[in-house]
Amino acid sequence: MAYGKKRYGSALEHGLAHEQEHRLWSRRNFLTASGLLGAGGMLMGNLPLRAFHASPLLASLAGNSDNDRILVLIRLDGGNDGINTIIPRGNNFYYNLRPTIGIPDQKMWHLSPEFGMYQESINLQPMWENGQMKVIHNVGYPEPNYSHFRSYDIIASGSKSDVVWNTGWIGRFLDNEYAAFLEAPPTVPPALQIGVQSNLVFKADQVNMALAVSSPQEFYQIAQTGQLYDTSTLGNSPREIELNFLRQTANSAFRYAQTIKDAYGRGKNQVDYPTDNYLAEQLAIVARLIKGNLGTRVYMVEIGGFDTHANQLNAHTLLIKHLADAVKYFFDDLTLGNNGVEKKVLGMSFSEFGRTIYENASQGTDHGWGTPVMLFGGNAGNGFVGNFQDLSNPDPYSDPSFSVDFRSVYASIMQEWLGANPEVVNYVLQDEIPLINGLTPQAVMSMGDNDKTVLLGHQPSKSTPGAIEIKYAMLQDGPLRLQIMDEAGHSLRTLESSYKAKGSYTFVFEPAAWFLSPGKYQYRIQSGGKVYQRSINW
Repeated sequence: MAYGKKRYGSALEHGLAHEQEHRLWSRRNFLTASGLLGAGGMLMGNLPLRAFHASPLLASLAGNSDNDRILVLIRLDGGNDGINTIIPRGNNFYYNLRPTIGIPDQKMWHLSPEFGMYQESINLQPMWENGQMKVIHNVGYPEPNYSHFRSYDIIASGSKSDVVWNTGWIGRFLDNEYAAFLEAPPTVPPALQIGVQSNLVFKADQVNMALAVSSPQEFYQIAQTGQLYDTSTLGNSPREIELNFLRQTANSAFRYAQTIKDAYGRGKNQVDYPTDNYLAEQLAIVARLIKGNLGTRVYMVEIGGFDTHANQLNAHTLLIKHLADAVKYFFDDLTLGNNGVEKKVLGMSFSEFGRTIYENASQGTDHGWGTPVMLFGGNAGNGFVGNFQDLSNPDPYSDPSFSVDFRSVYASIMQEWLGANPEVVNYVLQDEIPLINGLTPQAVMSMGDNDKTVLLGHQPSKSTPGAIEIKYAMLQDGPLRLQIMDEAGHSLRTLESSYKAKGSYTFVFEPAAWFLSPGKYQYRIQSGGKVYQRSINW
């Protein structure tokens, strides 16, 4: 028999309470994602895209050959039914709990003697067999919240369920690493999000780092012209002159247009992605930007529809098929002619919560506890981590407890895959979270603090008596500011503030010409949103 559950607001039968919870969720996401220029928003075709600035999570990629790894976050929006995603084989408890939506063994492909997946997701089988897919069972957190709105905030911020944080786990990376974002911002977006959902995950303490692009047609406009809005067809009427000004302002605000245009021109999709698959459409864009060497290190895409309260079977099967097909074509595309780049790209699926272990009276499932996280690519291997839900002693009012804390997944991805320093991981998660050892191949730790700019140091000038040569290199075009500071870190002089092309530079600094007496000082370079600083005496 199927069990009923009475968690208020979690099921369709709760009527107005459930509708209000959904309206609150949708309204909040609309308000946080809709502004064009307020948060730097714009559309990539039908697909909203946000660009974010790099962080320790990204800065750790700078120093060694292992540090050009890429993370692609795949959000399964609405609360994915993990038990019908990774399905227990030959489990009578499963079929008793799900008499209508349980999947018979002959309709699965087999991950192992214990688990299978919908036959419709067969495109994932080669990745599993080739060590490019791993499953983390039953991921969640203590004292779960079953509101989409609140549970996503917990997942996005990395907080405990009884604590409200107004910053996201990636946002805290950004705030920690890119102190010079406002003064000397990067010209390449180190992270991109495609999708219209809440952007709390990218929010820092004082600034929202998001830049949204909201339609694929607009993405192609950017990629082909380097502009978001066309101004060439406007005339001289007062209305058109005003519109021209607004469009030019919007184009100027989108600082990443040229780098996206260049990467899009260099990259090429080499497989035919499914035309009826929204997730595949997003991943096709991501693949082309990766293959065009955009320099972005973290992407986020999403697929909605996982809030399957009624008539779940066909809808969920199609969603998992779309996920499998999109991931398969994405990694096939990366594999073609790119010298192993697919091994440096890791996909990670996640959802705000799982579904109840039993089906409801509407042949669906309600909001539940744990759900699997799946890893794709990155030579992560295959196999299972954690424990599947215990279905043998069901409680009609409570799900089995989660097996793996989502923060352990975050900590492991940051430290092992992206090479972040353990102290940085502890700072971002505000706690010492245990790692899942061996979750991914371990990255080589960065050997220095330089990323897109290299501060080489200083030496006495051989050609100008009393002068000091300050040497640095720009690894990409961008704005740069060079300042002299006192020992306490107060800025005294701005020696240089300009846009620099990629290359090596020497600034000949004559203290007397800047009316600075002998003593102990510091010099600081701000570039690409980061700060590089050393002590100096004369």
